[in-house]
Amino acid sequence: MAEYDLEVDSGGVMDKNTTSRQRALVVGLGISGTASALRLHRAGWDVVVLEKAPERRRGGYFIALFGTGLAAAERLGIADAVPNRVAPEAVSYEVDRTGRRRRGLSYADVFGGSRLVLRGDIEDAAFTALPDEVEIRYSTVPIALDQYLDGVDAEIRDLTTETTTVERFDLVVGADGLRSTVRRLAFEPEQSPIRPLNYMIAAYSLPEAVPGYRLQDGLIMAEEGRSAWVFPFADRPPTVLLSYRTDDVDAEFTRPAIDSLRAAYGPEPTGSTLGWLLGQFEKAPDHLFDSAEQVHLDHWYRGRVVLVGDAAWCLTVYSGMGASTGLAGADLLGAMLERHPHDVPRALQDWEDHLRPFVDHHLGSGVSMRSFFTPGNRVELLLRSAMIRLARLPVAGRLLAKMRTNSAGVQMKSLDIAAAAA
Repeated sequence: MAEYDLEVDSGGVMDKNTTSRQRALVVGLGISGTASALRLHRAGWDVVVLEKAPERRRGGYFIALFGTGLAAAERLGIADAVPNRVAPEAVSYEVDRTGRRRRGLSYADVFGGSRLVLRGDIEDAAFTALPDEVEIRYSTVPIALDQYLDGVDAEIRDLTTETTTVERFDLVVGADGLRSTVRRLAFEPEQSPIRPLNYMIAAYSLPEAVPGYRLQDGLIMAEEGRSAWVFPFADRPPTVLLSYRTDDVDAEFTRPAIDSLRAAYGPEPTGSTLGWLLGQFEKAPDHLFDSAEQVHLDHWYRGRVVLVGDAAWCLTVYSGMGASTGLAGADLLGAMLERHPHDVPRALQDWEDHLRPFVDHHLGSGVSMRSFFTPGNRVELLLRSAMIRLARLPVAGRLLAKMRTNSAGVQMKSLDIAAAAA
């Protein structure tokens, strides 16, 4: 690694590294970005984090943390700070618009061994673990990346002051989500790597239990091409996931989200429960409303720029593995950089070689599991109903759980061994 001096050019101030430690730029302060910053610092790097928002995101909605994600959290030193919010007395019901209900399968029943949390739980744990030496710049974005053999010049804009600087880094990590700026600046694929699934999702928090149900009760209303899930927690009101199929994703964003939701769940009468859930979405102080899309790239790194998490693969909510792969990818990245401390491209190649089979598996499972969350047609709806009836049988339920875990077991074991051994 070369040493650099302070220079001035037409693009602004060129602040070049003069320390002996390698310097990393991490873009994005979500789960993948915060975990990457934490792991790179522990690997001996000086880390700067850019976050486009004026402050850190808090709260969030229901997600699950699975085996390889929990193992990564342990190695990152944050597992004990991530609570398990599963309600021990939770009961899940399959419901319909008329108010009929029957015992169903909760998320924990289907995905045994997972830790049920809010997204903010993981982000809070990772952020709290960040040392003061990690520099975080809010309202700041990269606007250009120029690569050289020994580093990357990043042109950085402060959105508050509208000033621009150019700084040299040994590594740039793009952890800035599905519509990644780093991916656009550094990769520029001929064809968009974003693959729409033709489904929309909406998520929000409830202020109280669903009328007629206990706080710890979960609800699933699954219909052809649309569904509503209520996820209960042990120590707070539930969160909701609405999911529906659409033939025109762009059109869903041309009107207020509640109008798109009411159109998608109509024209039939909503009934009291679904009507109440839609009303709560309209009143919620914040919500998520977005399309469900995956990212498919031939490579997740180019030179000294690497993508992690949704910026690289985006498994979607249907896979249930977004948080786990975000943590595992960040942890493994630090491990490979420790294994090849003076050869960043080699470290990134090893990182992708170890991670790719695991992520590819879950890209596939995200598509197949979509039919469980939101059956796209009558056949998928009937298959889902049959699977739930079968899974309620004790022996069949154990067999299904074993099949789910074994399908990715080899990749998980290989991934965890690689990270722990580096």
